[in-house]
Amino acid sequence: MRFCPKCESRLKPSGENDVVCPKCGYKAKKGATEGKGVTEVKAPTGSNASLKVLEGDEKEELPSINIPCPKCDNNTAVWWMLQTRSADEATTQFFRCTKCKHTWRNYS
Repeated sequence: MRFCPKCESRLKPSGENDVVCPKCGYKAKKGATEGKGVTEVKAPTGSNASLKVLEGDEKEELPSINIPCPKCDNNTAVWWMLQTRSADEATTQFFRCTKCKHTWRNYS
């Protein structure tokens, strides 16, 4: 998912090779990325907070945690959170072992 660098709206597919912003008309190529695969988006509340949206396989930039892997007993994993259910449900925390790449989840 990509966001417009001008107005921060979600870019929509337009044709085979382009994406376009439905709000301001900004156009870009589908395969092009901003920066290192990360687009910063301001929070919709107007605060100074931001949300980092990862594109592609950028798992090396994720935070790590000391937690035992249920498959190989390695004690280091990267983690991220996603809203996998409806908005009024808690987020799901995912872990990926840095050694064997096993992925598991924790329902908060």
